[in-house]
Order: sequence, then C-alpha cells, then structure tokens
Amino acid sequence: MNLSRAALAAGTAAASVVLLSGTAFAHVSVQPQGEAAQGGYATVNIKVPNERDNASTVKLEVNFPLDHPLASVMPQPVPGWKAVVTKSKLDKPLSLHGKQINEAVSKVTWTADGSKIGPGQFQQFPLSLGQLPENSDQLVLKAIQTYDNDEIVRWIEEQKGSEEPQHPAPVLKLSAAGDDHHGGAATSAAPTASASASDSASADAKGGHGEKAGDHTETASASATDTTARVLGVAGILVGIAGVAFGVLAGRRRSA
Repeated sequence: MNLSRAALAAGTAAASVVLLSGTAFAHVSVQPQGEAAQGGYATVNIKVPNERDNASTVKLEVNFPLDHPLASVMPQPVPGWKAVVTKSKLDKPLSLHGKQINEAVSKVTWTADGSKIGPGQFQQFPLSLGQLPENSDQLVLKAIQTYDNDEIVRWIEEQKGSEEPQHPAPVLKLSAAGDDHHGGAATSAAPTASASASDSASADAKGGHGEKAGDHTETASASATDTTARVLGVAGILVGIAGVAFGVLAGRRRSA
C-alpha cells in the first residue's frame, strides 16, 4: 500500500514537472524600447533565450515581411556576434522622403563569432527600424534559431485564435500614429517659426524699432513695480511707527 502511494506521488510529481516545463518555455520575441508607432521609427530588441540544457545557440535569423517593407533596418553591434543584413527587390517601389526605393531589408542574420548563448542564458539583439508601416497594426518577424548541436527551431507560426502555437513567431505591435513619431517635431515647430517671422515682419514695418519698443515696455513695467514696492515699504514703516507710539502712550497711561 505504501509502495503504491509512493509510486503515485512520484508519477504525479513527474507529470507536474513535464507540464510546468512545457509552459515555462521562453520564446524568441521582439520588444520595443519605447513606442513603436505607425509611420514612425523605433528601436527594438530581439530577445533570444536558450531553451536547451545540453546545447548553446550559435545563430539567429530574423525575417522581415515584404508586404510591409522597411527601408531601414540597422543592427547595433553585439560583442561576439557578426550581423549580416540581406535586402531583396520589391515588386512595388517604396516611396520614402520623396525617394523611390526598389529594395528593402528581408533578413538579418546573427552568427556567433567568439560568443554563444549557453544553457540558462539569453541574449538581446538591438535593431533600429523605420519607417514603420502606416496601414498595419503589427509586424510579424519570423525567426530561426540554430544550436551548436545542429538543432534548428523555427519560430514562424502565426497565432490564429486564442491558443498560442508551439513555436510562435515574434510579433511587433504598432500603436496608432501620433505627433511624437519621426517628423512630428517639425510639424509642431512650424507655428513657432511662423510666429517669429510675423513678429520680425511687424518690427520691420515699424522701421526696425520693434526691439526698442519692447525694451521701453519692459522698462515701464519694471519702473511701475519698483514704485509700488516703495509705496508699500513706506506705508509699512508708518504703520510700524504708529504702533510703537501707541504702545508708549499706553504704557504712560498705565503708569499714571
């Protein structure tokens, strides 16, 4: 009886370990550093955990969709890793800043060059992306992870329903376009520039005395402020003298 209970407990524990290890697996993912807005630029990290106890990750390949092409994909150097950017021809040219672009980045590959991702470790690979698409709320970046025992894991499955696939592809969520994405600052600065031009034109129309008029206004304002302060100071002194006199008279009356 005791042996049966022990066997049952051992089996339950083993099943729990298997289930928990399955749900605890980390996946290759893409994480924006700040906001990734439609039509803007963003910096992201490709996070790569090592899921094997007996092998190390030595290569990562991240693919970019050509139906939402990115004209600029720049990897930040990572010590111990070599990055190669691959471009492909576009069926339809991409217009960016008034220029026609006939090719876009289709893949970035990192290969271990003196380093690797060992068991129980992870590595981040930073990327600068732009210009992000304006007609999509996400980018699916399919990734391929290679281990030093020649095992290959393909993180390419797109989630269709509520259940997450076994090897989900990294997805970069895009927020709605706002004034803070690239180029927005120039738009918000335009009224200031117009106002400055208008002020300059007004000064020129008055014979170039705009600055002197402003100086006179500031001087008059400062003079009025000084006069008010002086009046209040004199009034305070008079009130103080009156108080002292009243105290002296009151003291004399008490003595009498």
